Amino acid sequence: MHRWLWIAAVFLLCNSASGEGLPHPKLTHLRNEPSREWTSFPEQAEGSRLEIQFDSKPNAKEHTLRIRQQDVKQAWRVLLNKKPLGELIRDEADIVWYLPIPAQALIEGQNTLLIEAKANAKPVADDIRVGELLIEPRPVKESLAEAACRIAVVDEATKQPIPARITIVNQDGALQATSAVSSATIAARPGVIYTADGHATFSVPAGKYTIYASRGFEYSVAKTEVNLAVGERHESSLQIRREVSTPGLVACDTHIHTFTHSGHGDATLDERLITLAGEGIELPIAADHNKHIDYRPDVERLKLGKYFTPVMGNEVTTQVGHFNLFPVEAGARVPNHQLKDWAELKNEIFDTPGVQVCILNHARDIHNNVRPFGPDLFNATIGENFHGWPMFPNAMEIINSGATQNEPLRLLHDWLATINRGYKITPVGSSDSHDVSRYIVGQGRTYIRCDDQDVGKLDAATAIKSFLAGRVAVSYGLLVEMKVDDKFQPGDLATGTNAQVKLQLRVLGPHWTTARKVQLYMNGELFREEKITPPADRAKNPGVQWEATWTTRRLKHDVHLVAVALGDEVTAPYWAMAKPYQPTSPEFAGMSLGVTGPIWIDGDGDGLRTTPRGYAEPLAKKAGADWEQLASSLKPFDNAVAAQAMHLYLQSHPLPDNFDRPNATVSAGMRAAWQAFREQELARARQ
Repeated sequence: MHRWLWIAAVFLLCNSASGEGLPHPKLTHLRNEPSREWTSFPEQAEGSRLEIQFDSKPNAKEHTLRIRQQDVKQAWRVLLNKKPLGELIRDEADIVWYLPIPAQALIEGQNTLLIEAKANAKPVADDIRVGELLIEPRPVKESLAEAACRIAVVDEATKQPIPARITIVNQDGALQATSAVSSATIAARPGVIYTADGHATFSVPAGKYTIYASRGFEYSVAKTEVNLAVGERHESSLQIRREVSTPGLVACDTHIHTFTHSGHGDATLDERLITLAGEGIELPIAADHNKHIDYRPDVERLKLGKYFTPVMGNEVTTQVGHFNLFPVEAGARVPNHQLKDWAELKNEIFDTPGVQVCILNHARDIHNNVRPFGPDLFNATIGENFHGWPMFPNAMEIINSGATQNEPLRLLHDWLATINRGYKITPVGSSDSHDVSRYIVGQGRTYIRCDDQDVGKLDAATAIKSFLAGRVAVSYGLLVEMKVDDKFQPGDLATGTNAQVKLQLRVLGPHWTTARKVQLYMNGELFREEKITPPADRAKNPGVQWEATWTTRRLKHDVHLVAVALGDEVTAPYWAMAKPYQPTSPEFAGMSLGVTGPIWIDGDGDGLRTTPRGYAEPLAKKAGADWEQLASSLKPFDNAVAAQAMHLYLQSHPLPDNFDRPNATVSAGMRAAWQAFREQELARARQ
């Protein structure tokens, strides 16, 4: 007889009074709310809960319940005979894991196993699949002890063990729970083991597995496939190599949490530090909620100091937005997170000793019923708050891999609008990770241009200065580089008198990501786009997926250029990208992304960076109420300048009668500004 006893099941779905015995266990699609979460699920779920009746005898000792789950986002509880047995793991991955059934939890005769969503004060749709439920009459520890593995992850260049992530997947493609438990060198979750020293020993049930070794965006992935029999011991040394060369760039994650200090998620402080080493983050910023946390003593205790340089920071979590600030001086007071006025918050944050950076986090997410860049607060065309809130942060997240958007480029466009408005704001990629494996730390990251020769002793002050100057690139599975006239890079003002501007572009990524398109934005407007055909042989130029030289005409006014690379979503289990945390639609198509900081082109030759708003203000002031004069004066400029000018005009003057005449001199930028102005008036009326 097979070692597993399949539960003889009767499934009672959607409060059905009776069910049908199933000869073969299966995954069952459940939905906790009437509305569908994702269109990737069928329109109709099989039920809102899963109830299974089966015959058994009392268990004198611990038994094991095997569970397979997929796409679990909300809290779902597991009950046996009306008593809590545990909860499904809140993780969207495909996972096989094991729950202990305590002694005497099973009863003589008919037993009932129930899986249902926990009551939620704010209903949130969750489509899940759960099933392939098995009971084994032995403890979990024994169930996981059938075959043993010892894995070493080695840097191909140095031949030395290296911190890494080890991912264990069963023959059905699900993350497979192992016996590994977290320690001073291990951060473990079902199917995932981060190792601080490159070594991991664990056991699994007998079976076929694929074991991957990885180390974040810059490294290759190695794998081994094994078929383990009961009692077998397997050893492998998996070699990974750096594929994406980033000299002079430091990998930074500005938004990371711990359960230890933030109180939610699941990563303890030790686990967080191990995952940072395992994903190759070199400048991590502590960002626990409303607390100043210094990782340095614990980094030293865990002997991880050569892999990264931590910086003390804080996520000031208010009712009107979340703001990451750093660096923080030791002993500095914690800002008052109860403030609700952005002007007061500006002073409160920047008066904190040491603080130079304030990042606006996930501006399109709702917290406390406030969406900072939502349609009721933010003019996405002009780049300003409808109610005059000062845009005081000097950086903002344009990709948060733990809080992605249904429109992946939405925050990019918001950021470009703020630059046009005249704000100096550094683009940021971050992970917002609270977890060991659910949201991968460093998946969204910011590369800062500075000396990276010793990542364990980085000059944080110099890095922060470079960050504020915009010498950055945002990475979410891709990294794009841009240089103007062979020397100017993001953060620079490109001067010169040549009629043509030369742009050198490269898109970087490891072999397990694929770039599909590169775009160039000028003053926030798509200027040029080119499809990318993946190279036939990536081994010839590892890490480089595309490169080209473009030229463009030098305009008579200043512009900012931003390069964007777009590619396929990463779905591989060792670096799977997350679906939106707060979806606005059941439709979603993920993508990888890379964005440069802006390079400014000094078109007017005055040695200054003049924004579209900077050009629009004197034109609007000079024209006053004379619409024809304003329209005529905008002819040499672009849509971004026209939009800003139109917005300024409408603050004091009515819409001109000739605005919609076919021959009127009205740019697309003016039309966009008019539409945004109307939306602003409607938003004010709703208040």
